[in-house]
Amino acid sequence: MKVLVLGSGGREHALVWKIAQSPRVEKIYCAPGNGGISQLAHIPELDAGNNQDVLNFVTENAIDITVVGPENYLANGIADLLEVAGFRVFGPCKAASEFESSKIFTKNFLNRYNIPTAGSESFGSYEKAIQYVEEDASFPIVVKADGLAAGKGVIICQSRDEAIRAVKDMMTAQKFGKAGEQILIEDYLEGNEISILTFVDGQTMVPMALAKDYKKAGNGDNGLNTGGMGCISPNPNVTPEMEHTCKQHILDPVLEGIKTENIDFRGVLFIGIIYTTDGPKVLEFNVRFGDPEAQVVLPRMKTDI
Repeated sequence: MKVLVLGSGGREHALVWKIAQSPRVEKIYCAPGNGGISQLAHIPELDAGNNQDVLNFVTENAIDITVVGPENYLANGIADLLEVAGFRVFGPCKAASEFESSKIFTKNFLNRYNIPTAGSESFGSYEKAIQYVEEDASFPIVVKADGLAAGKGVIICQSRDEAIRAVKDMMTAQKFGKAGEQILIEDYLEGNEISILTFVDGQTMVPMALAKDYKKAGNGDNGLNTGGMGCISPNPNVTPEMEHTCKQHILDPVLEGIKTENIDFRGVLFIGIIYTTDGPKVLEFNVRFGDPEAQVVLPRMKTDI
C-alpha cells in the first residue's frame, strides 16, 4: 500500500511511525511533514491545505489511503473530495466534522440523546451573552468559541469581570476570528480528565487505550487552556468500573445517536470526559487523533494499525 498522511505535528509523526510498522505498507508520504517525519516518510512538494492539490497528488501517485491528521483539513471537506473521486480516506466527511467545528452542534447532539454534559447556554448576540454573564451566571464558568480555535478557544472564568473580558475577546475583538462569532457558556466541571480515542465506522465504535491530557499552559495546572501540553497512558485515575460507566452512559448512546441520524462518521472520534462526583460528563468531541494522545496511545497499540 501507498499511504499519504496529512499534517505536520507530533500526532502525524506518531501516525507515520505506527503506519511504517505495517508489513502491508510499501511507501509513506507526509505533507507538510517535519524534520523527524522525514526520517520515516517522503515529504513531497504539496500544499496539504489545498484540496485540489491533494486530490491531484493522490491521483498521480496512486495513493491507496489518505490519513488526515488535523481537524481544519477535515472541516474543509478533504475527505468528501477524495471519496467522490473514488479514493479511500481515513477521517470523517465535512458534515460529520461539525462535531468539532461547532461546539454548539455537539452540545445540541449530546442533549438530544441525554448524554451527560455540562449545562450550557449558546449565544450569537454579544449583548445577550453579556446580559447572561451579568445577571444569570454562577462562577466559575467556561466561555467557549463555537468554531475551530486550535484548542485554545476555551476560557475558564473565575469572576464576572473575567467572563465579560472573555466574551468581548471572542465576539467583538475577534481574538479567535470567525470561531468566536457564536459562543457557548458552560457550567464549570471538576473531576478527573479522561481522553478516549475511538475508531468509528458509522456502525461500531472501538475505544483505544485510555489517556489523560494536561491542558493548562502553566506549571501547577495553571494558566490558559491549550490543545494539550502533555499526556500519559494508561490513565492512572480510571478504574474498570469507571471505564464501564463511560461506555454505558457516553460511548454507547453517542454511537446510537450517530446511527439514528445517519451521520457518515468514519475515522477517529475523540471524546474528552471529566469524571465528576456525579459521574462522567462530556467536555468535548474531536474528529481526529488528539495530538498529545496519539503520541502515547499509538505506541501502546499492539495490532497493525
